[in-house]
Amino acid sequence: MYISHIQISNFRSFGENINIDFNEGINVIIGHNNAGKSNLLKALGLVFDCNSHKKLETDDFNKYIGIEKLREKPPKIEISITIKESENEDKYSDDLATIGECLTKIDSPYEAKLTYEFFLPEKEIENYKRIMLMLSGKDVNFYWKAIEDNFIRKYIYKIYCGDPEYKTEVDSEVLRKFDFQFLDAIRDVERDLCTGKNALLKEILDFFIDYDIKNDSQKDKNEKINEINSKKKQFSSDAGGLIKQLQGRMKSGKDEMLKYANKTGASFDKSILDFDGNVLDTQLYSALQLIVKYESDIKIPVCNNGLGYNNLIFISLLLAKMQKDASGEYLGSNSKVFPILAIEEPEAHLHPAMQYKFLKFLRENNHENARQIFITTHSPNITAAVELDEIIVLSSNNHKLDIGYPGKVFNISNQDDRKSKSYIRRFLDVTKSDMLFAKGIILVEGIAEQLLIPVFAKCLKINLEDCHISVINVGGRYFQHYLKLFNTKREGAIDKKVACITDLDPERKCKTEKNAKFKKCYPFELNVDTDKYDYKACSNNFITEFEDKIKNGHISDNIKYFTQIIGEGKTLEYEIILSNPNCKDLITNSISNAEKLEKLSEYFNEDKDLSCMLDELSNSGEDRRIKDSIINSSWDDDKKKRKHLIAAKYLNSVGKGENAMELSDILENNLKNKKFDFKPPEYIKKAIEWIIK
Repeated sequence: MYISHIQISNFRSFGENINIDFNEGINVIIGHNNAGKSNLLKALGLVFDCNSHKKLETDDFNKYIGIEKLREKPPKIEISITIKESENEDKYSDDLATIGECLTKIDSPYEAKLTYEFFLPEKEIENYKRIMLMLSGKDVNFYWKAIEDNFIRKYIYKIYCGDPEYKTEVDSEVLRKFDFQFLDAIRDVERDLCTGKNALLKEILDFFIDYDIKNDSQKDKNEKINEINSKKKQFSSDAGGLIKQLQGRMKSGKDEMLKYANKTGASFDKSILDFDGNVLDTQLYSALQLIVKYESDIKIPVCNNGLGYNNLIFISLLLAKMQKDASGEYLGSNSKVFPILAIEEPEAHLHPAMQYKFLKFLRENNHENARQIFITTHSPNITAAVELDEIIVLSSNNHKLDIGYPGKVFNISNQDDRKSKSYIRRFLDVTKSDMLFAKGIILVEGIAEQLLIPVFAKCLKINLEDCHISVINVGGRYFQHYLKLFNTKREGAIDKKVACITDLDPERKCKTEKNAKFKKCYPFELNVDTDKYDYKACSNNFITEFEDKIKNGHISDNIKYFTQIIGEGKTLEYEIILSNPNCKDLITNSISNAEKLEKLSEYFNEDKDLSCMLDELSNSGEDRRIKDSIINSSWDDDKKKRKHLIAAKYLNSVGKGENAMELSDILENNLKNKKFDFKPPEYIKKAIEWIIK
């Protein structure tokens, strides 16, 4: 069996009827802060954790219940959990017997339900309505204060089995068969590690002592018992010798020490104080201390370890305890049937490599000690290390919770979807998995856009980090794979805004050349010589396909693309100068032809005519091409031609990555010192303003 589904109503950050599906093995729950990850684990604990405090407080209610609803009836928290039959059910013979009384569907795969309710008893409801009707005003806090003052102490909780409509309370024995172990993010593990005095360590030692005998499949139960009892007897005999030695060493000192008892009258009726004793093996657990032993034979107490290592050690001990608690041979009918491990932020105190190793361990040992694992995390390292099918994304916007399942958006019967899923699985590294945590995403083609767009936003007085917007470099025009994750027309998609920033990259193809292919061209070359060339103002297939999907209703409106003006745009670098043709400060150290570009920029500022600027071009093949094309362009606007001339020359002089880094530094410094005016390209400005809106 496994926990397949949870429905939560009115608990903390969860509103009415929030439904979340789970996987049979590992569930990695991610999302931005306050999305509800910790509250989800708490909701599971309210049903399964026998040690948790199940009576709640007023602040445990979702506070966005309207006044009218509060007047109508008292708020109620409800957490309903569905348990389903596993694919490998035959391995676990006790599963069906454990939740038999909770079944809601008998046919295979069976289903069962457990429902936690926190509610005001029926006899109090009339008084509740009367007091609520006496209140007036539009401040909902007054109504919650009335609940706090008059009714919260009268609230009760129940856990029902089967269909919650029948209100059949679950037998406590059923709940005791579930072993819910929860490690919260703020945990003090040192107190649980140092010595055998600790209850956790003592329990584990008691289970694993003589483990070679207990785990010997060649011996029957009676043989094991007899052999262990023989070892206990031998230990007591050996320990008896130590007790005698101790008594001998105490003989003279004992008489001196206990004489005061006789003088004070503590010894009476011919009684005499003395020392005696025996030592059981279990009593010596407290003498054991966990240590770290190095190759050099240096030993240090485990409590001297760093917090990260101690967290890993503690989790390993906890898994050992879960193994002990699930042992029917050791605990008999008191053994647990379904161990559940819930870990909040395992990345706490762990560096990235350790995070990855820890997660790998959990994945490889799933079903051994913990039948189902729930992990909440903010770590892109952990997210990048798991399968898409294991990830659940919680995102909250204006108190509305959306749940995404990245693995479900791909239809495995569709070849294109299989390709996309494989691509995402391969390329969802630490930097790209960050997009699953963001509130909004800007997808870009390359490193230049990734470096510059955050700075462009600052020039617009917008901080993308403050807005929780991630800029993700997809390394080319591979948007279609990523967009499937966020296209809400698909089941399981993650509902967040995605802006795709892409280039037009106009092209032309020579008609007279055999087997000619389309090659890049400048915007001012378009349609100049239609007898010789075929032209494309936009060679970007993504844009064409995106437009078709919009027309056919196959893509949701939370996704948009932004590009340059058709017939005028080319690339980011080209557009930067089109928007700032008079800015010599954008000419970085790595740019070739720097002097020539500065001269062209100076001529533009002085409003010199086009011919004067064209004279500054060299006789190289590319410069002659620019010159001839500008002269023969169909454009009438002389200023427009001059701007495109500088943009073309700039584009041919930059190396994308190095120039982008230098330009980013220049713009960052300019934000502080304000030496020149800079205008981000219009299409990028629109993308940034849309994504934060």
